[in-house]
Amino acid sequence: MKAIPRTIAALSIFPQILLVKLLGQNPDVVETYYSEGIYPVISKFLRTLFGWLPFSVGDLFYTLLIFAILRYCYKNRFNFRERKRKVLTDLGLLLSIAYFIFHLFWGMNYYRLPIEDKLDIKREYTLNQLTAFTDYLIQKTNALQETITTDSSALVLVPHSKDEVFQNTPDNYHVVSTAFPFLHYERISLKESLYSLPLTYMGYGGYFNPFTGEAQVNAKIPILRYPTVSAHEVGHQLGYSAEGATNFIGFLVTSKSNDPHFNYACYSNALAYCLSDLRLKDEAAFQKYWEQLNGGVKKNYQELNAFWEGYQNPAEPLFKEVFNAFLKANNQEEGILSYNSVVGLLINYHAKYGF
Repeated sequence: MKAIPRTIAALSIFPQILLVKLLGQNPDVVETYYSEGIYPVISKFLRTLFGWLPFSVGDLFYTLLIFAILRYCYKNRFNFRERKRKVLTDLGLLLSIAYFIFHLFWGMNYYRLPIEDKLDIKREYTLNQLTAFTDYLIQKTNALQETITTDSSALVLVPHSKDEVFQNTPDNYHVVSTAFPFLHYERISLKESLYSLPLTYMGYGGYFNPFTGEAQVNAKIPILRYPTVSAHEVGHQLGYSAEGATNFIGFLVTSKSNDPHFNYACYSNALAYCLSDLRLKDEAAFQKYWEQLNGGVKKNYQELNAFWEGYQNPAEPLFKEVFNAFLKANNQEEGILSYNSVVGLLINYHAKYGF
C-alpha cells in the first residue's frame, strides 16, 4: 500500500469512532440491524469456520501478532527518528483495521438493548429483596449439596471432565431457548485457552475472542466453575457483551441441566455473588446467612478462594484496571463492577418467572 492510501486508512479510525458513537446512541437500531441482523450471520460463520478445530485459533492469532509486532519493533529500533512518520502510520493502520474488524465481528453488541428489556424485568432491587433471595439460594444450594454428597459437611466433587462440560453446555442452551429463542445456540465453538496460565494470573476464568468468535475457558480453574464459565462465554458468542448479562445467562442455562452437579455449580456461584453484595450492604445480615451454609458448601468456597489466592500477584490489579477502562470505553458505565449486576437480574427474574 502506498504512503498516501496508508495514511488515509490509518486516519480512518477517527470517523469510525464517530460512527460507532453515533450508532451507539440508538440501541434499537443496533439491536435490530446488527445484533439480530448482521451479527448472527457473522458469528455462525466464525463458529463453523473455527469451531471444529481442537485448539484455539484466536490464541494462535494473538501469538503470531505479538511476534510480528516485536519483529517490527526490532527491525526499526535504530532508525525510529528517521522513519517516525512511517512507524506512526503503520501503528495507526493496525489500530484502524483492528477497530473496524472488532466492531464488525462483535463490538457493536456493546450498544445493543440490555437483556432485561428482552426479559421484561428490572435490575434495581431493595435490601429486603436481596436478603430474601439470598435465603432462597442458601436453601437450594444446601439441598443440592446434601443430595450429591449425603453429608452436609462433605465437599462437592464434580465427576465430569472438561470435555463433558463443553458437550453438555449446548444441550442446556437448547432447553432454555424453548422459552427464550434469542438464546438459541448451535455450531459449538467452546475451547480451553492456550493462555490459561496468564489468564489465571490476571484473575479471569475465561474470555471471548471477538476476532475468531471462539469462547475460551481457562483450563486451570477448578472444575466446579467450568459449567457457569462455559455458559457465560457462550453468552458472549450470542452477542451479549455486558458481563452482568452473561453471568445471568450462565446461571440460567446451567440451572436447566438435569445433572445436580451442574445445578450445584450455578446455584453456589449465584449465591457467592449475593453474599458478596450483602456483605457490602449489611455485614450483620451477611454473617447471619453465612452461618446457615452447610459445611460442605463453605469448603467449596474455601477451595475456590485458595485457588485464586495461589495466583495473586502485584500485576493483577493493573490487568483488572485495564479491563475496567476497556469496559467503560465500550458503553459499560459500571466497568468491571458490571459483573455484580447479575444480582439484580437474578432477583427480578426469580420474582417474575421463578427458577
